[in-house]
Order: sequence, then structure tokens, then C-alpha cells
Amino acid sequence: MSDMTWVAAVARLRERREPGVLVTVATVRGHAPRRAGAKLLVGRAETWGSIGGGNIEAVAIDRARELNGVARPEPELMEFALNDKVTGPHGVQCCGGAVTVLLEPLPVVEAVAVFGVGHVGLELARVLARHHLDLHLIDSRPDMLTDERLGVLADAVAQIHVHHTPLLPEEVLGELPPGTHVLIMTHDHAEDAALCDAALRTAGLGSIGLIGSAAKWARFRRRLATEGGHDAAAINRIKTPIGIPGITGKEPATIALSVAADLLRTFESARS
Repeated sequence: MSDMTWVAAVARLRERREPGVLVTVATVRGHAPRRAGAKLLVGRAETWGSIGGGNIEAVAIDRARELNGVARPEPELMEFALNDKVTGPHGVQCCGGAVTVLLEPLPVVEAVAVFGVGHVGLELARVLARHHLDLHLIDSRPDMLTDERLGVLADAVAQIHVHHTPLLPEEVLGELPPGTHVLIMTHDHAEDAALCDAALRTAGLGSIGLIGSAAKWARFRRRLATEGGHDAAAINRIKTPIGIPGITGKEPATIALSVAADLLRTFESARS
């Protein structure tokens, strides 16, 4: 058990992109080791805080570790009778009371990387920043990533990671967390093409989306096949155009809303 508080540990797990389960003593009747509200955070290998030790804590940790391995865990309640007639897997607790414990999974959030923070990219960042996710913003132009310009994201719920890449933005792809969803919308078609090629060569990414017209994509497909050596199945991993087909507005905010909604739908499909 670490000496770090469970509050700080939640932030650490979030930063590490590791799942955890927050265990809370929800109700207490009679005598029990801890009062209602006591908390324990259970990670894959560590725990922080305590709900009183003994059989209650050991059983809760066992169940929390099981939940950490589930794809879509749901909160659940566990009830414990603390008397000498009840023997738990880890022994007997004879306090004389009864305890209900709430287990709340803290799953790893989605990660999204937006390559190109121009008019559409910034509007998209504004929408995505209102969600619990890791948001990576990448641009080769330093003036797109100034504190002043990104000030509109100051109230973000998301954790935002800014990458200024003056030469090779595709190098960022290898640094992204596993499962990151990639959206390619830079100011330069050559940069977009290089990113498409690099994304297909980067293992472990989530979905890959490219903004642009059918004519642009036809050129890219040919280059990815002839120069990049990618087969049709690999090339078809790239979705273009991105966004919801029925939304045809050209304003940056409209495009961003469409792309964000389509991405949220992708998240749901991946979880099902």
C-alpha cells in the first residue's frame, strides 16, 4: 500500500492511463472498522487509502482487481456482515456490524490526436476538450499553438497535450498512447499524405480519419499503394471524409461538430 492519498493516486492513474477502482464504505450499521465515506483506490498492482483492512478490504481488493480486467466495468455494491458466524475468503471480522461497499471503476479514457490545429482543428479541439479524454494537439506551425490562441481551452475537462513539430509531425505518432484515434487535418496536403503513410505503419493506433475531398483521397490512395506499398485492407483503415454524411455545412464549427459526433460514435462502437 502506498502512502500517497487516494485523491493524488486517482490523478496518477489518470496520467499513466491505467485503470483503477475507487472503493468507498457506503453504509455502516453497528460497529465497523471504518466509518461511511472511507475510501480505497485499487490499481493493477498498488492500493492507496484504506477501508479498514481485514476481510472486507481484502475481498474488495480482489473484486476490484477483477473489475480492472473487464472491458466495460459497471459500479457495484458489496455487503459484508461482520460477525463470528460469517467466514470470508480472508478470515473473520467480529465487529458486530454490517457494511456496504461501493466499487466505482475508473476506466482508461479515450485518447485523440488532432494533426493540424487550424480553423477546423481548433474548433474541433474546443468540442473534444469538453469530454473526459486525452487530447493531443499537433502542428508544425508554432503560431497555431500559442498560449493565447489555445486560451479558449482553459476550461477543458480533457487533459491536453500540445506538440509543436516543426519538421516531422509524423514522429509524434509513435509517442501516442495505444489505441489513440488519429485525425489528420493539416494545412499541407504533403504533410497529410506523410501522416497517412506513417499512421498505417504505426502499430496500435485506433481509428484514422482524414479530412478532404474525394479527389484528394483518390490521389492519396494511389500514392499509398504505389509509393507506400500498402495493400487495400490497410488503406481502407483510413476513413475519409470524416464526419456525419448528412451534415454538409462548410463552416469550421459545423465541420468540427460533425467530426466530433462521428468520433463519439466510433468510441461507442469500439466499446460494444
